[in-house]
Amino acid sequence: MRRTNCFCDAVLDVGNEKFPVHKVILCSSSKYFRAMFIRWDHHRSKEFRIDGISSEIMSLVLDYIYTESAAITEDNVQDLATAADMLNFVNLVQACFKFLQGQLSPANCIGIWRFSDLVISPDTRDFARRYMINHFEEVVACEDFQELTVQELISITEDDELNVKNESVVFEAILHWTNHALEQRRRGFPQLLAKVRFFEMSFEYIQTKVLRNALLERNYECISTVASTMRSGYDRVVRRRVPGAILLAIGGWSAGDPTNIIEAYDHKADRWMDVTVLQERPRAYHGSVFVRGSVYCVGGFDRVEYFNSVRRLDMGTRTWHETPPMYHRRCYVSVTVLGDCIYAMGGYNGNARLNTAEVFDLEANQWSQIAPMNEQRSDANCATLNGKIYICGGFNGTACLQTAECYDPETNQWTMIAPMTIQRSGLAVVAYAGQIYAVGGFDGNLRLRSVETYNPSSNTWQEVASMFTSRSNFGIEVMDDRIFAVGGFNGFSTTFNVESYDHLLNTWTDVCDMDVFRSALNCCVISGLTNMSDYTASHHAPPLLVLDNDADPVDENELD
Repeated sequence: MRRTNCFCDAVLDVGNEKFPVHKVILCSSSKYFRAMFIRWDHHRSKEFRIDGISSEIMSLVLDYIYTESAAITEDNVQDLATAADMLNFVNLVQACFKFLQGQLSPANCIGIWRFSDLVISPDTRDFARRYMINHFEEVVACEDFQELTVQELISITEDDELNVKNESVVFEAILHWTNHALEQRRRGFPQLLAKVRFFEMSFEYIQTKVLRNALLERNYECISTVASTMRSGYDRVVRRRVPGAILLAIGGWSAGDPTNIIEAYDHKADRWMDVTVLQERPRAYHGSVFVRGSVYCVGGFDRVEYFNSVRRLDMGTRTWHETPPMYHRRCYVSVTVLGDCIYAMGGYNGNARLNTAEVFDLEANQWSQIAPMNEQRSDANCATLNGKIYICGGFNGTACLQTAECYDPETNQWTMIAPMTIQRSGLAVVAYAGQIYAVGGFDGNLRLRSVETYNPSSNTWQEVASMFTSRSNFGIEVMDDRIFAVGGFNGFSTTFNVESYDHLLNTWTDVCDMDVFRSALNCCVISGLTNMSDYTASHHAPPLLVLDNDADPVDENELD
């Protein structure tokens, strides 16, 4: 009726176009139009002029008024949000900012951050700021970084949660920003310098890169700032930055029983903290993944029951929630994430080793069965790489397996790939540096410390440096561009030992041990939380060491 000018009783004059409308429709949609029509009604005017909005944007607003939908694009979103804010369409403003949140990138996050302050969307402003904080290194390389004011840059660089691999990134970003307009920005340089946590840098870097920089040489104020900042760190007046990612070690077998202990590893402080949420029951030989701010614990065993249950730990509220159960009970299960789905494969149900597999769709909140694997695999392990799932090794009830296979969700098919160089059950598998790593495990006789990598392009395996510790049924994850191997069973006892691998150096390095000896645990990495600091060393008292050097009574290959 509006488009055919049927029963329209007003005309909006916007830009270079006139729009016939129905007063009652506009009044019921917005207080702005209600006030406008009441105010000018005594003039008996049918035509109303609106300035500050283009005719193209007004056309979109009218579409929204009459249909509750609007075609939001990258090109029109800011103008549409501004117009919706002016005309008092709260839901349309929210829709625009939700669209902006989905479009965030290093190149536009500063612009969106500022725009959300102008139109007033605190949620989007916080979202964009957190994106800047989490992607700081990429943001520094973008043009908008140079448009920050000194106060804005101070606000960003002083944030405890600024995600940088090394504090030198912050120092070099400040130099980059200052040198862009040196004469105008030189005066603010000492203020910015005070936000760099020099106590986290190596002494060699400070000597060669910091103190010998042209902006600091023979500048007493700047040199004094560096010294003061270092003292503050050593005296613990200033905290270390919150790491962008935290490694969790969840559950497992300890002191002769399954446990519900969760420890968090802060790689910047090289320390483990107890972050257990006590209401969850113990479980071992389970899978765990981090998706959308929550940790999902899948399947497992508590000495009595083989679980098909799935529990979700909301990392923001630190509360456990029940999730729909799997079709099958799965102890020694292999679990991974691909897209917005959690995949659970193989395992042991208390009677038989399984080749079945299923997928949990987070949007639908339900499990579906997918094609079964070619082999029964219990105590195997898996990882996702380039849109496919790779599962390796395991135990079929008779022998440890050397085989491996790949699942393509597009075709719902499993394909056998080249076998590993050795049988491995209770191994750990992880995707790293474009390859699949098969680490440790049990070959039927010995616990292994050997490591091999699979190249999907050549369908071949190649040995790389071995771990220091032989281990099976341990946790593994990639964090800080390193592989972390956590705990496990060494053939004689459970261990709390942790080590990390650097693929560029092809070397393993000892890392701070966990506080609890355990095997049959599972690991995942959390990131992007608004409360990341809750899981860092600076927010936890020094740990109480719990030593428990017990033999593992329920190794998969000895279960029968």
